[in-house]
Amino acid sequence: MPPFLEKRSNLYPFYGLIGVTVVLLAILFLYNRILSLAGLLLMILPLYYMVVVGRRQREEMEQYISTLSHRVKKVGEEALLELPIGIMLINEEYYIEWTNPFLSSCFDEDTLVGRSLYDVADHLIPLIKQEVETEIITLHDRKFRVVHKPDERLLYFFDVTEQTEIEKMYHEERTVIAILFLDNYDDLTQGMDDQMRGSINNLVTSILNKWANDYGIFLKRVSSDRFIGIFNEGILQSLEKGKFTILDEIREMTSKQNISFTLSIGVGTGVSSLPELGVLAQSSLDLALGRGGDQVAIRLSNGKVKFFGGKTNPIEKRTRVRARVISHALKDLVTASDKVMIMGHKNPDMDSIGASIGIYKVAQMNQKDAYIVVNMQELDSGVKRLMEEIRHQEQLFSRFIGPEEALEISTDKTLLVVVDTHKPSLVMEERLLNKIDHVVVIDHHRRGEDFITNPLLVYMEPYASSTSELVTEFLEYQPKRVKIEMIEATALLAGIIVDTKSFTLRTGSRTFDAASYLRAHGADTILVQKFLKEDVGTYLKRAKLIETVSFYRDGIAIAKGKENDVNDQVTIAQTADTLLTMEGVLASFVISKRNEGIIGISARSLGNINVQVIMESLKGGGHLTNAATQLTGLTIEETETLLKIAIDDYFEGSKKE
Repeated sequence: MPPFLEKRSNLYPFYGLIGVTVVLLAILFLYNRILSLAGLLLMILPLYYMVVVGRRQREEMEQYISTLSHRVKKVGEEALLELPIGIMLINEEYYIEWTNPFLSSCFDEDTLVGRSLYDVADHLIPLIKQEVETEIITLHDRKFRVVHKPDERLLYFFDVTEQTEIEKMYHEERTVIAILFLDNYDDLTQGMDDQMRGSINNLVTSILNKWANDYGIFLKRVSSDRFIGIFNEGILQSLEKGKFTILDEIREMTSKQNISFTLSIGVGTGVSSLPELGVLAQSSLDLALGRGGDQVAIRLSNGKVKFFGGKTNPIEKRTRVRARVISHALKDLVTASDKVMIMGHKNPDMDSIGASIGIYKVAQMNQKDAYIVVNMQELDSGVKRLMEEIRHQEQLFSRFIGPEEALEISTDKTLLVVVDTHKPSLVMEERLLNKIDHVVVIDHHRRGEDFITNPLLVYMEPYASSTSELVTEFLEYQPKRVKIEMIEATALLAGIIVDTKSFTLRTGSRTFDAASYLRAHGADTILVQKFLKEDVGTYLKRAKLIETVSFYRDGIAIAKGKENDVNDQVTIAQTADTLLTMEGVLASFVISKRNEGIIGISARSLGNINVQVIMESLKGGGHLTNAATQLTGLTIEETETLLKIAIDDYFEGSKKE
């Protein structure tokens, strides 16, 4: 406490004593005026003392306040000019009116006053215009957290370079676990002698060890076809920049030995818990294998997944053991349920309807009621023709119900079988998926991030031509209680023919086996051709799109509709198929408006270009040779620009690899 304030506090008792004395003298004055006057004279001395002391204290207080004000002003000036915090005042035209010396030193200039922000730091302009309160920016290789005060047109600059470096170092040093799996090791080495197998093992091990040493990865082989890799996120970033060249190295180096191995890698990252990292890595590997292998899947802690590779067609399995096992498992689930609900994706195509009819037949063979959930308003022309033919088969046609009826009759014991899709957002009725707990997923598409939660049984085979092919194999292992009707076999065959483009794309030996089985059970190929006929209007729409074709890079054809022209998905897809038959076309992309606010892209290739990877970069998906996406809020021209950027990224990544 200042001395004068301490003295002032010591006088407070005297003030009280004088007050009491005055009261007593006033009372005494009533009885004895002489004594009262004498007492008053005696009080003059302490009163005089108090007046003198009070005046001196006031003078000391005024001097203290003056000194304190000077010191505070001086401290404020020093803080303004000397603290390591940048301060900038600007005017309405973004010219600098004043800065403190610290900020000027950050720009290596004596003064910034009078300069325009457009010349000094133009990346501050968007921050100011959008009235962003705070943001981290880079100035002359240093990081600053800028605090914006719009009302005062004032900017504060806090140097956070060391903080961001520490954060970066922390993130780069976090542990990453990867599981490496040789997709087809057992199949390819099964018939080898010990010498050949040892030679191949040495080759693969040396390639992987060299790759690990080059990047600083700890790699350990844990089984004949599986490796564990441990590294950090800084190394992971380097691997991502290089697009995981190890995938191509393994494939190319082993192919020189007339045996082409492919490698799949599942990576877990983003968390500090090692057990959780291991779970993420295994989940990522399962996802990579579910998409056909020969690729890398990186699952982040927030659920997002990054994919690299996947540029080769998935390899067809040599045996149908798994199909038989899945067929028996499906039989057990069907018999344990009270009824079976079957649904495909929205806007069902021939494969979705054909596979649904096949699963209905599986339920019928096991003496269970089954219903196919379809919205009759969403059928294309080919499926409508199929439904008209089915209408003559009263027993089968009565099993097609709408989504609302399916919700009403489903119970806790109902089994839901989802065919030709694995994405909850694409199923015919998502409410049905949420209501029924027992779900089976059967699909031939490469697995994506969005997946149905906790299914009882999953059968996903990306090598298969169609879901109809997979379901046809199930029928071979079911009880032969009822006969497969001609229209049922024809619907399954139509699904295979449509998805393989009449057995020209994604066709393996098992595709022909399935087609042969269906033909033996009465499938009518002439009727299939009737379903696939198109009207003149659709043909003219397709021709109108083809007229706009242009080539981008070698062998890539891009066609686009006009802004006001609306085409359905089938027309867009058929146009892409037609372009692929043209000479010199290795891949085709067709862009067209589908309905208000939605732009569709259909992509096709002969296999040299992975259109699935390109479409996935535009939030779509599909197969290596057949993919699509939908975009909203864009024009045709903007969509074409995004598509070309995605194509460039794909080819630049291939060059890096």
